[in-house]
Amino acid sequence: MRRRHDIPAGEVRTLRVESDMLARNMLGDPVARDVHVYLPPGHPGEGLPLLVDLAGFTGSGAAHANWKNFGENLPERLDRLIHEGALPPVVVAMPDCFTRLGGNQYIDSAAMGPWAGWLTGPMLRAVEATFGCGGEGRRGVFGKSSGGYGALMHAMRHPDVWSAAACHSGDMAFELCYLPDMPQALRALAKAGSVEDWLTGFEAGPKFAGGGIHVLMTLAMAATYDPDPGSFCGIRLPVDMETCEVIPERWEAWLEHDPVVAAPAHVPALKEMKALWIECGRVDQFNLLYGARRLTRLLKAAGVAHVYEEFDDNHSSIDYRLDQSLPVLVRALQS
Repeated sequence: MRRRHDIPAGEVRTLRVESDMLARNMLGDPVARDVHVYLPPGHPGEGLPLLVDLAGFTGSGAAHANWKNFGENLPERLDRLIHEGALPPVVVAMPDCFTRLGGNQYIDSAAMGPWAGWLTGPMLRAVEATFGCGGEGRRGVFGKSSGGYGALMHAMRHPDVWSAAACHSGDMAFELCYLPDMPQALRALAKAGSVEDWLTGFEAGPKFAGGGIHVLMTLAMAATYDPDPGSFCGIRLPVDMETCEVIPERWEAWLEHDPVVAAPAHVPALKEMKALWIECGRVDQFNLLYGARRLTRLLKAAGVAHVYEEFDDNHSSIDYRLDQSLPVLVRALQS
């Protein structure tokens, strides 16, 4: 049942995108990926702007298109916003970028795979060729948490592809959002005996403790930011396994991907964005607010036009914030 069954419904179509590019991963993940594509009510998509939705950690485009109890999935939200006149018609692609390690940061990694290349290459070509949408100057990317991180890094590193981006509670200020989880990860790995033993045990189930997701996320970040081709799934941590002391050269490799650290070198790219939206909840439980404040201060000083908002909520169940950001992105892409 749709939450609003009294308004016109758009259509969600599924493309299967298969590319040998994704075979270059150390996780054994499949190369064929579904991309769910939202088309507005009564519109085939041709000539419309294109947004790409990047899911947060443990999420997928398939989940965003799925039925949601007591609320709206993303297609229903788009239907309502378009019906209300708040959002111009737009095509929205929801790619499945889930991995064995539970998620994706949407950048290229020798362990996780060349996800930035796939999103800006085979995935984008397939969507635009099928529906006649997007094109130069008419593409935007958005997401929350890991997806927000991915959207922001794509704006920095691929301004030739994207012209608008929204980062909702994205990962940044790595020493605040990642280092606090290292002791828990070390305890779990020590108990299991090795990274491989922990991960295969986690996968074996039949269920996992809530803290297991945080350990998994730590391993996923390690495979993303500083992969070791000689280790199981490319995973190596940036801390001493006995003392939890930061290993400077390993941590420096992580920081190259921290938006707060990377932004100064990418100011010209960010200035090319037609719209850049950054926000975070004031009580975000992963400490992301402080990184967001650092970033907006830096962008203001550099003269990068952007919208920055803080809101009275935490990191969880904040899809309602898309009502604010998506109209800004789409109107900018129409210009």
